[in-house]
Amino acid sequence: MLESAELSESECEALLRAGIVGRVAVSTPDGPHIVPVNYAVVDSRVVVRTTPYSVLGSNARGSVLAFEVDGFDHERQRGWSVVARGRSEVLGDAEDLEQVRRVWEPRPWASGTRSLYVAIAWTSISGRRLGSGWDPMSTLPTRRLV
Repeated sequence: MLESAELSESECEALLRAGIVGRVAVSTPDGPHIVPVNYAVVDSRVVVRTTPYSVLGSNARGSVLAFEVDGFDHERQRGWSVVARGRSEVLGDAEDLEQVRRVWEPRPWASGTRSLYVAIAWTSISGRRLGSGWDPMSTLPTRRLV
Protein backbone atom coordinates (compact mmCIF):
# COMPACT_ATOMS: atom_id res chain seq x y z
CA MET A 1 0.00 0.00 0.00
CA LEU A 2 1.19 3.52 -0.83
CA GLU A 3 1.23 6.40 1.58
CA SER A 4 -1.26 9.26 1.06
CA ALA A 5 -0.12 12.81 1.86
CA GLU A 6 -1.94 16.15 1.84
CA LEU A 7 -0.59 18.70 -0.64
CA SER A 8 0.08 22.23 0.57
CA GLU A 9 -2.09 25.05 -0.72
CA SER A 10 0.82 26.32 -2.84
CA GLU A 11 1.39 22.83 -4.34
CA CYS A 12 -2.34 22.58 -5.11
CA GLU A 13 -2.38 25.97 -6.80
CA ALA A 14 0.74 25.20 -8.86
CA LEU A 15 -0.75 21.92 -10.14
CA LEU A 16 -4.09 23.62 -10.85
CA ARG A 17 -2.38 26.42 -12.80
CA ALA A 18 -0.27 23.95 -14.83
CA GLY A 19 -3.19 21.82 -15.98
CA ILE A 20 -5.20 21.98 -19.19
CA VAL A 21 -8.14 19.60 -18.68
CA GLY A 22 -10.22 19.02 -15.56
CA ARG A 23 -13.76 18.30 -14.42
CA VAL A 24 -16.52 20.51 -12.99
CA ALA A 25 -19.04 19.01 -10.57
CA VAL A 26 -22.42 20.74 -10.74
CA SER A 27 -25.74 19.97 -9.01
CA THR A 28 -28.84 19.91 -11.19
CA PRO A 29 -32.50 19.15 -10.51
CA ASP A 30 -31.76 15.66 -11.91
CA GLY A 31 -28.79 15.14 -9.57
CA PRO A 32 -25.04 15.76 -9.78
CA HIS A 33 -23.16 15.91 -13.07
CA ILE A 34 -19.44 15.80 -13.79
CA VAL A 35 -18.40 17.75 -16.88
CA PRO A 36 -14.91 17.42 -18.43
CA VAL A 37 -13.59 20.81 -19.59
CA ASN A 38 -10.54 22.69 -20.80
CA TYR A 39 -9.81 25.54 -18.42
CA ALA A 40 -7.67 28.48 -17.47
CA VAL A 41 -6.72 29.91 -14.09
CA VAL A 42 -6.98 33.69 -13.87
CA ASP A 43 -6.10 35.18 -10.49
CA SER A 44 -7.90 32.87 -8.03
CA ARG A 45 -10.57 31.74 -10.48
CA VAL A 46 -10.93 28.67 -12.67
CA VAL A 47 -12.44 29.77 -16.00
CA VAL A 48 -14.20 27.45 -18.47
CA ARG A 49 -16.10 28.02 -21.71
CA THR A 50 -19.39 26.33 -22.42
CA THR A 51 -22.72 26.95 -24.17
CA PRO A 52 -25.59 28.64 -22.38
CA TYR A 53 -27.71 25.51 -23.03
CA SER A 54 -25.32 22.90 -21.67
CA VAL A 55 -25.69 21.21 -18.28
CA LEU A 56 -23.02 23.54 -16.95
CA GLY A 57 -24.38 26.67 -18.64
CA SER A 58 -27.92 25.99 -17.46
CA ASN A 59 -27.09 25.13 -13.84
CA ALA A 60 -23.83 26.79 -12.84
CA ARG A 61 -24.77 30.47 -12.58
CA GLY A 62 -24.21 31.53 -8.98
CA SER A 63 -23.92 27.94 -7.77
CA VAL A 64 -21.22 26.49 -5.57
CA LEU A 65 -19.17 24.19 -7.80
CA ALA A 66 -16.23 21.85 -7.37
CA PHE A 67 -13.44 21.65 -9.92
CA GLU A 68 -10.97 18.76 -10.00
CA VAL A 69 -7.72 18.20 -11.84
CA ASP A 70 -5.51 15.17 -11.31
CA GLY A 71 -2.75 13.00 -12.67
CA PHE A 72 -1.91 9.32 -12.49
CA ASP A 73 1.10 7.13 -13.08
CA HIS A 74 -0.59 3.75 -13.56
CA GLU A 75 2.66 1.82 -13.90
CA ARG A 76 3.94 2.99 -10.51
CA GLN A 77 0.46 3.14 -8.94
CA ARG A 78 0.80 6.74 -7.78
CA GLY A 79 -1.06 9.93 -8.46
CA TRP A 80 -2.39 13.22 -7.20
CA SER A 81 -5.67 15.12 -7.12
CA VAL A 82 -6.55 18.78 -6.49
CA VAL A 83 -10.06 20.11 -5.82
CA ALA A 84 -11.02 23.79 -5.85
CA ARG A 85 -14.45 24.81 -4.56
CA GLY A 86 -16.28 28.11 -4.86
CA ARG A 87 -19.24 30.07 -6.17
CA SER A 88 -19.47 30.50 -9.92
CA GLU A 89 -20.21 33.59 -11.93
CA VAL A 90 -20.70 34.25 -15.62
CA LEU A 91 -18.10 36.57 -17.09
CA GLY A 92 -19.64 39.07 -19.48
CA ASP A 93 -17.67 42.24 -18.84
CA ALA A 94 -15.29 43.05 -21.72
CA GLU A 95 -12.44 43.79 -19.29
CA ASP A 96 -12.84 40.40 -17.56
CA LEU A 97 -12.89 38.57 -20.89
CA GLU A 98 -9.80 40.44 -22.10
CA GLN A 99 -7.96 39.48 -18.92
CA VAL A 100 -8.84 35.80 -19.52
CA ARG A 101 -7.57 36.05 -23.10
CA ARG A 102 -4.31 37.66 -21.94
CA VAL A 103 -3.63 34.93 -19.39
CA TRP A 104 -4.81 31.82 -21.27
CA GLU A 105 -8.10 31.41 -23.09
CA PRO A 106 -9.69 28.00 -22.51
CA ARG A 107 -9.79 26.16 -25.83
CA PRO A 108 -12.65 23.62 -25.81
CA TRP A 109 -12.03 20.46 -27.78
CA ALA A 110 -15.71 19.82 -28.46
CA SER A 111 -17.16 21.28 -31.65
CA GLY A 112 -19.64 24.12 -31.63
CA THR A 113 -19.67 27.61 -30.21
CA ARG A 114 -18.70 27.92 -26.55
CA SER A 115 -19.50 31.58 -25.88
CA LEU A 116 -20.37 31.43 -22.16
CA TYR A 117 -17.42 31.99 -19.80
CA VAL A 118 -18.00 30.58 -16.32
CA ALA A 119 -15.56 31.46 -13.53
CA ILE A 120 -15.25 29.59 -10.24
CA ALA A 121 -13.69 31.87 -7.63
CA TRP A 122 -12.29 29.29 -5.26
CA THR A 123 -12.78 29.71 -1.53
CA SER A 124 -11.03 26.45 -0.74
CA ILE A 125 -8.39 24.40 -2.50
CA SER A 126 -7.08 21.05 -1.33
CA GLY A 127 -5.29 18.04 -2.67
CA ARG A 128 -3.38 14.90 -1.93
CA ARG A 129 -0.64 12.79 -3.39
CA LEU A 130 -0.49 9.01 -3.32
CA GLY A 131 3.03 7.64 -2.95
CA SER A 132 6.12 9.32 -1.53
CA GLY A 133 9.46 10.33 -2.99
CA TRP A 134 8.21 11.96 -6.16
CA ASP A 135 7.16 15.42 -7.35
CA PRO A 136 3.81 15.51 -9.18
CA MET A 137 4.73 18.74 -10.98
CA SER A 138 7.82 17.20 -12.58
CA THR A 139 5.88 14.26 -13.96
CA LEU A 140 3.05 16.10 -15.76
CA PRO A 141 2.79 14.69 -19.30
CA THR A 142 1.43 18.01 -20.61
CA ARG A 143 1.74 21.27 -18.81
CA ARG A 144 0.63 24.82 -19.43
CA LEU A 145 3.39 27.40 -19.09
CA VAL A 146 2.28 31.02 -18.81
